[in-house]
Amino acid sequence: MRREAARLALSGVRGLIDGLDDGLVLLLAGRRRLVPLAAHCKRQAGLAAHDPQRERAVRARSRRLGALLGVPEATSDHLVSVLIADAYRQQALHTPWRGGECAAVDPGQGGARAGHPMLSRMTERSARTAARTAWLRFLPPPARLSPLLRRVPHRWQARWLEAAMRRVLAAPLASGLLAPLQARRIGIEVSDLGLRWVVCVRDGRLQVLDPDAAAEATVRGTATDLLLLASRREDADTLFFQRRLVLTGDTELGLTARNLLDQLPWETVPLGLRIVLHRGAGFVQAARAAYRGEPSSV
Repeated sequence: MRREAARLALSGVRGLIDGLDDGLVLLLAGRRRLVPLAAHCKRQAGLAAHDPQRERAVRARSRRLGALLGVPEATSDHLVSVLIADAYRQQALHTPWRGGECAAVDPGQGGARAGHPMLSRMTERSARTAARTAWLRFLPPPARLSPLLRRVPHRWQARWLEAAMRRVLAAPLASGLLAPLQARRIGIEVSDLGLRWVVCVRDGRLQVLDPDAAAEATVRGTATDLLLLASRREDADTLFFQRRLVLTGDTELGLTARNLLDQLPWETVPLGLRIVLHRGAGFVQAARAAYRGEPSSV
């Protein structure tokens, strides 16, 4: 029994390690997107490709952070050297090596020399926007979280979902606005995360039912689109018209629920929760736009 528990724990730890390894590769991919941008900005600014002072500062910063987090100096130095060498290869530059380290290289992070005229404000803004877009593009899509989230017991999911929805719907529940939904079962499916819940209003309280409960009506969509709906950054009509949300089952019940929620005064939702929903939805919307190569205001 103990060995089986240890094997199960090992499997979980390995899964977490695999996730971190995937994250490292994604971060490297994002960094490689920024290197050509930094090289372009330096050329436009009339700066040399090599900046030894910048490289020393990057290496020193890596050592300080490593010391705080318990990473050996040799390990952080090796990692920085690998990143610098990769940036050199991207820029088709010769990499000088000295004492086992990559010497006098600007790792492609856009350092500027003192005394040189600053780039124009427009150029800086464009560079920052492009950098943010490049970074967001390599964030893992929500579907990558599906295997991890599926391991969370349903009772924990139900507890968190009930707590969140009760905060959002506290005022309409107390006022009886949701009385027409009494004892009706409405399903919520997050298609890209593989998650499903069935919620029900009973005696003025919102409950998440057992996972095998049948839903009378079900709304299905991606995590991003459902968050956009919850934050009111996009309206339900648009999402349903574009087929980004799909309603199945008892259509009349689904439309009744949607109309009731549309009547919910947004100001009755706690301010802190409104801010979290709005900013979170904006972030995932920008990440999706960057992943698809679409323009974004973030």
